[in-house]
Amino acid sequence: MAFNKNRREPVPEVETEIWACTSENCSGFMRAAYSFDTEPKCPLCQSDMVKETRILPVLD
Repeated sequence: MAFNKNRREPVPEVETEIWACTSENCSGFMRAAYSFDTEPKCPLCQSDMVKETRILPVLD
């Protein structure tokens, strides 16, 4: 009988600049590297966005 604890390799994470929605009712954000606008609007609720930093998984 074999036991498997579903051990997976940890996903590498890095500090990433993002645009975060300013609305209290929305949790939308996007990576700054994938935004074409210098001052984007939230794609979910059209509110203003501010630059922040979060720890996110690395994208290849």
